[in-house]
Amino acid sequence: MLVLPPLTYYFWLCLRDHDGALVAPSLGELIHNVPAPTPRALALYGAWLASQIVLQLWAPGRVQAGVPLADGSRLPYRLNGWVSFWVSLAAALVAGAAGVIPAGVAFDEFGPLLTTANLIAGALALGLYAQGRRAGSTTRDPIHDYFMGTTLNPRLRGFDLKYFCESRPGLILWVLFDLSLAAAQYERHGTVTTAMLLVNAFQFLYVADYFFHEEAILTTWDIKHEKFGWMLAWGDLVWVPFTYTIQAYYLVDHTHALSPAATAGMVALNMAGYAIFRASNIQKHRFRRDPTRPVWGRPPEYIRTAVGSLLLTSGWWGIARHLNYLGDLAMALAWCLPTGLEHPLPYFYFAYMIVLLVHRERRDHDVCRAKYGADWDAYCRKVRWRIVPGVY
Repeated sequence: MLVLPPLTYYFWLCLRDHDGALVAPSLGELIHNVPAPTPRALALYGAWLASQIVLQLWAPGRVQAGVPLADGSRLPYRLNGWVSFWVSLAAALVAGAAGVIPAGVAFDEFGPLLTTANLIAGALALGLYAQGRRAGSTTRDPIHDYFMGTTLNPRLRGFDLKYFCESRPGLILWVLFDLSLAAAQYERHGTVTTAMLLVNAFQFLYVADYFFHEEAILTTWDIKHEKFGWMLAWGDLVWVPFTYTIQAYYLVDHTHALSPAATAGMVALNMAGYAIFRASNIQKHRFRRDPTRPVWGRPPEYIRTAVGSLLLTSGWWGIARHLNYLGDLAMALAWCLPTGLEHPLPYFYFAYMIVLLVHRERRDHDVCRAKYGADWDAYCRKVRWRIVPGVY
């Protein structure tokens, strides 16, 4: 809470004032350059959140039960993210084309929007803490409760706050920011470069795929296990749309050309990573739904644990315990390579994903070892590699 918000401003200032180069500003300089929310930023972000809430509540979509909770119950979730994604995209494009919203507004209002999102995320976390306190679910550590959250599935009249923030405002805004930054490049330089097109296309595919397979969200770690507090709220509303767009922001004023060979190589890397990421995740999701379903045309191989869970050891999951993370890393690198090699800042996402995924894998390993005991040790002997076969 003390480091990450200033870090997002630091990245923005490096991009805005130093051509993307990493500098060492004083604390006073950093604080002085934090912008206040502008009326336009407040109006845009407020309208954005309101529109996403409306779509979550009323856009057409089926209702799907989540995973069983500790008491055996299953919460209902409205899966209308695919519709909401395309409606949001169409509305933004129409508003930009009609001049209702300037097409390059993300570039012009990035700082004020960042401050607005920070304030809203902090206020949301405070409201979640107050809700948990009223329900008697807090601990004796208010800072921990505020940061980690006090409730697994906080809801307001059936509206699931964690599910909404995880899947809607930040992810779709990430795509819209990319498109707006591409428009800003065109407004400033009269062109949209191949590099900018690649970054937009790669990240658009990732987010569109996320919503196309929205049901799989219900079995993710965050939804199943993480309480909802500042960590997830801030990550969803601030970290995702304002740091995952570093490459697009950097490319606004870096209009270098890419050779056909380089372009083809980046496309191949991204699509290979996407194929591994999507195929492995779908394979595990289908196995959880139906353990008898064939894996690569054969009966699935697995370890039945003493607690009743099944650990898949064939298909992608027989190659590495988290081969899906390898696909994530390949895509992350492909998103950064179009920016060139002049500055390291555009590669922050790749470095961050390495740290995030290795840490997540280690944490998952510890949780599973505690849960499954000797069965987990047997699984690890069967599936030796953690993420990268032959390396790690």
